[in-house]
Amino acid sequence: MGEKTWALSLFFIFACLSHVYGNVHSYDHQLRKLQVFTAEIVHRDSISPFPSPSPTRFSPSPSSPSVVTVTPSPKIYHVTSYGADPTGKLDSTQAILQAISDALEGPSNGFLMQGISNLGGAQINLEGGNYLISQPLQFPVVSRGNLMIHGGTLKASDDFPTDGYLLDLSTSSSNAPEFLFEFITLRDLLLDANFRGGGIQVINSLRTSIDNCYITHFTTNGILAKGGHETYIRNSFLGQHITAGGDKAERNFSGTAINLMGNDNSVTDVVIFSAEIGIIVSGQANLLSGIHCYNKATGFGGTGIYLKLPGLTQTRIVDSYLDYTGIVAEDPVQLTISNTFFLGDAFVKLKSINGVVNGVNIVDNMFSGSNKGIDIIQLDQTNGPFKTIEQVVVDRNNVKGMNLKGTIGSGVVEGNGTSWTMDFNPILIFPNLIKQVQYTFFPSGNVFVNHALRNVSNNKVLVESNVQVPARVFVMVDQGK
Repeated sequence: MGEKTWALSLFFIFACLSHVYGNVHSYDHQLRKLQVFTAEIVHRDSISPFPSPSPTRFSPSPSSPSVVTVTPSPKIYHVTSYGADPTGKLDSTQAILQAISDALEGPSNGFLMQGISNLGGAQINLEGGNYLISQPLQFPVVSRGNLMIHGGTLKASDDFPTDGYLLDLSTSSSNAPEFLFEFITLRDLLLDANFRGGGIQVINSLRTSIDNCYITHFTTNGILAKGGHETYIRNSFLGQHITAGGDKAERNFSGTAINLMGNDNSVTDVVIFSAEIGIIVSGQANLLSGIHCYNKATGFGGTGIYLKLPGLTQTRIVDSYLDYTGIVAEDPVQLTISNTFFLGDAFVKLKSINGVVNGVNIVDNMFSGSNKGIDIIQLDQTNGPFKTIEQVVVDRNNVKGMNLKGTIGSGVVEGNGTSWTMDFNPILIFPNLIKQVQYTFFPSGNVFVNHALRNVSNNKVLVESNVQVPARVFVMVDQGK
């Protein structure tokens, strides 16, 4: 017989004896003493070394020993208490899903966004275990927020669905609210997709944080963020294959490490060490900072960062490292690439879809190559030429072993004659486009001659004088004004 059952039986016997025989002390007095005794037994039972799935424990009130009160414990749900196997030998899917369900249905305190219950920082603790998962851990209810899952490894089983994600913040309901979740934190996790699907899916959620995660063996996406706002991915490592570069099977890498299909997201201090595409962006106003991509070399068909939102890019790539793999931007509009290092002949490609490039700054970067004559900025005009080119600045980049290209060029031509021609085709990015020219004419000796800018075409500038004279002509041109 358990201690709680024994205490209640004792209470009943003692009450009967007091009623039959009477006692020196009053019945109420004895009752209060027995209540205190019973509460102490219950309290000892509540701190058993085997934690209960329930996040509530009982203790007597210190201010009134005759009253039993409820003291809420921290809302921490230990998955092993639900039967999850931390050795990874047995399927832990249902156990972890039950822990997630209990956490989502647990006590809440008010709301975050309208209709999203604040769970108060409830935690699902994986306790440093390795757990075998046979189906996506999809949150069973929506409209919840302020919850963390952390501290363990999840590995897809051999029969895990190939279109699934290990952690799935989505819903299959056709009557879902605008935003499903808010302020969900996924931290300190290793997710092994076992070449059967993806790692994390976040759909129509707000302010999701993915921090200090290692995601590997995905075939679709390591992380997919679709819709919603402000998924922040920090301090994480992603790779389809576990390698440190120079992998013999690199040309066969597939999948995408991070797929951003929404607005206002941020990826900071992230390493992508194997995948066909490192990061693909098809939403607006995203920030990529401190990214190291060596996922699949451009020479093998890989892309470090692919910006796939023609005409409305609104992306900033700063302080990053493109390692043998480059950047592709379709019809870039409002794009900044700055303070980034391109190694191994990596370059930036501007791809024409509707022929628009507007508000682009590619400045203050470093490019290092192998003297193969590769341009640091390249155009893909397979679908047609760029026709609308406005406010484009490519300048102040330093280059070693590659061809410097930009929208601003300058040079000096010398000679004894009546015409001086400066060819800027080796420097300028766009063909047959010079929007502004400045030149200075320096004749030799104490002579004064008339001179004029006579022609600007095919990225060449022609200056002529009215008489033959030895002179030096300095010319500066700009394509982006």
